Amino acid sequence: MNVAGYLRVSTADQEYGIDAQRAAIETEASRRGWQVTFYDDAGRSGRDTTRPGLQEALRALQAGEEQVLVVSKLDRLSRSVADFATLMDKARQQSWAVVALDLGIETTPRSGDLVANIMISIAQWERRIIGQRTREGLAAAKAKGVRLGSPVLLPAEVEARIVAEREQGASLRAIADGLNAEAVPLPGRGKRWLPGSVKAVLDRVA
Repeated sequence: MNVAGYLRVSTADQEYGIDAQRAAIETEASRRGWQVTFYDDAGRSGRDTTRPGLQEALRALQAGEEQVLVVSKLDRLSRSVADFATLMDKARQQSWAVVALDLGIETTPRSGDLVANIMISIAQWERRIIGQRTREGLAAAKAKGVRLGSPVLLPAEVEARIVAEREQGASLRAIADGLNAEAVPLPGRGKRWLPGSVKAVLDRVA
């Protein structure tokens, strides 16, 4: 069976993440006798499915060149219930399957679709709850007069700018230099943007 092995990391320099995903898929392929073609998106967010590597894999699946889309972890494929539902519709219409190794999910039989959607819904709920608890904890600490270590939050437009520039191919250093040139403030007590602080933002929003 020909399968499309899909790999994704949020920033292009996360080589270990790509290698680990590839190794997991290759191990399963060897066990099942699959012939794997890999498609990857290095430095791409999982917020939507408009990623070149994923789109290439989907074209191969639609053409019948591959029969299964395999990911080592479900969140490498999608972090949105709506996007995942759209992928499932395509899979059903075009007669290919999805396998997520971390959760033991296969979309054949149909029960796999339900399990996958439940797991993505839980993951989204969990992120919302964590964010809510963090905000509540910070508010409670502030009410008690506790001095918070990082009182400055990064505006959403700055996060969006960093993500957009990275997706357009800008290096971490180039993004940091641009932010410093415009005197964009850092979260916390930092005085200058560094490649590491840019990477921290990308890791957080991925």
